[in-house]
Amino acid sequence: MTGSGDRLTWRAALAAVRGATALAWRGAPGSTVAVITIAVVTAGVPVALAWLTRLVLDRLAGANGAALLGLAVGLAALGLGAALLPHLNQYFSSRLNRAAGALAVDRLYTVVNSFSGLARFEDPVFQDRLQMAQTAGSRTIGRVVDGGMRIAGGALTSIGFSVALFVVSPAMTVLVLVSATPALVAELKLSHRRAASAWRISSAQRREYFYQMLVSSLDAAKEIRLFAAGGFLKERMLAERRDADAERQKVDRREVVSQGVLALLSALLSGAGLVWAALAARRGALTIGDVSMFVAAVVGVQGALSGLVQSIAEGHQELLMMRHYLAIMHEGPDLTPPAEDSRLTALPDLRKGIEFRDVWFRYDHDHSWVLCGVNLYVPHGETVALIGRNGAGKSTLVKLLCRFYDPTRGSILWDGIDIRRVPVEEVRRRLGAVFQDYMHYDLTAAENIAIGDIQALGDRPRLGAAAREAGIDHVLSGLPRGYDTMLSRIFPSRTQGDSPTGALLSGGQWQRLALARAFLRTEPDLLILDEPSSGLDAEAEHDLHTRLKRYRAGRTSLLISHRLNAVNDADRIIVLAEGRITEEGTHETLLGKSGIYARLFTLQASGYQESRHT
Repeated sequence: MTGSGDRLTWRAALAAVRGATALAWRGAPGSTVAVITIAVVTAGVPVALAWLTRLVLDRLAGANGAALLGLAVGLAALGLGAALLPHLNQYFSSRLNRAAGALAVDRLYTVVNSFSGLARFEDPVFQDRLQMAQTAGSRTIGRVVDGGMRIAGGALTSIGFSVALFVVSPAMTVLVLVSATPALVAELKLSHRRAASAWRISSAQRREYFYQMLVSSLDAAKEIRLFAAGGFLKERMLAERRDADAERQKVDRREVVSQGVLALLSALLSGAGLVWAALAARRGALTIGDVSMFVAAVVGVQGALSGLVQSIAEGHQELLMMRHYLAIMHEGPDLTPPAEDSRLTALPDLRKGIEFRDVWFRYDHDHSWVLCGVNLYVPHGETVALIGRNGAGKSTLVKLLCRFYDPTRGSILWDGIDIRRVPVEEVRRRLGAVFQDYMHYDLTAAENIAIGDIQALGDRPRLGAAAREAGIDHVLSGLPRGYDTMLSRIFPSRTQGDSPTGALLSGGQWQRLALARAFLRTEPDLLILDEPSSGLDAEAEHDLHTRLKRYRAGRTSLLISHRLNAVNDADRIIVLAEGRITEEGTHETLLGKSGIYARLFTLQASGYQESRHT
């Protein structure tokens, strides 16, 4: 499936229908039964009304008042049913849509959360498909089931009216049924165009949403207003909207022309039928009841067929959308699973060390190598620091260690065991990490820390201990609601009485909070610190490094920093340049080599010296 609106095969359609029906039944079995029952009853009401109306008109001249009264009561009951059934159907359909949609979205994001790596989330085609799957999951499941019932109901109504019409005029019956064929073909083509159009504009819709969020973002507000970039971003947003609207307009033009021609054909057919019925009644070939039945049958068949065609077309379009949902649901693992004969269920506690053995990596075949034959050993209990210019491959090396990607060539060994032999979750369970691009979650302070280990969310002493270790406890405790304060001004708190605007932390405070997430992991085998003090002032940086040095004692650590004063106490320092290790040793030995490390250290030191003498 390319996703660009390719043809829907019978096999794919049946798979989509089965998937939607199963989700609907699992999510709301009672509402599903109600929708089916209402559809069957609704289909018979118009036909029954037409037959009863014919009987009433033909017996008006008779003297049997009781019979007429019974027919009138029947008509009234059917009229009441016809008035109530749409409302009941809307109620149960809404319940079905909500329940099935909730279940579908639950399953969709269960699959999305199962993707262990980052590659798919960096793929714009996958992001487009995910957006379509989100739409399909939240609305299409119920619509497919509801549409199926409308198709079944429309078919039953069409059959009932066709039988009634056939009694009066077999030729007219054939003519009306045949006239529905071009409408069905036209609507199916239109539904295919709508689905293809939805796929084509998905990227534009994502970009439009991105600009909408950016223009209203608190994080971006300072720069946008300082640099007066709001108008530029708004125009970008509107340009994406215009592109999407232009694509929609193309489909709308085809639709109005097609439906206009079909409406004209239907009107001509109805007019011809009425003329024939009037002439037949004048000749005495039809009774007044027959004429009433004929008119009701013609209108009923045309209306039922029109609704049936429309339901089939809408169902076809929803099934095309449903395929995006099923495509995500059927995605295989994004990281290659280990072979059964070499698979391990757990890693041993780290006792020897972690080894990068001839590791090569590039993000795809069109890009150059980011890491080139890296051989690196991180002994147990030691701190190894990585330094290098931007783009040298430091953060990529960390991503491989966390198994966000697997090496293109080579291997990463944990006490001699290739980490690809164990489940990803087992590797990550052993790690504590602070990333350079750590997240600011629009959650409470407690929830922000608990992201590091969700099991600790209700363990306030443990959260407090991690915060104290990171030097942020006194800040969080002093917030209006302490650890329960929202660290955001985007959303109000769920707790009544809380400040609707929440509280904001400084960059350095957020960095300490991110560090608390890593400290929440109890006794990690490996601690990864990627620029842990980049947002701190000199005094706070010194305090944090003192804390980290104490925390790292006896622990295996990988430290990345551009500030060389933060790494000079590491047991070993590794210099990366263009994806290769060019130097390694202690601070003293590297200074003596007069290489990249010595030059960078001298540059930074001279900057501080110049500041002192300025």
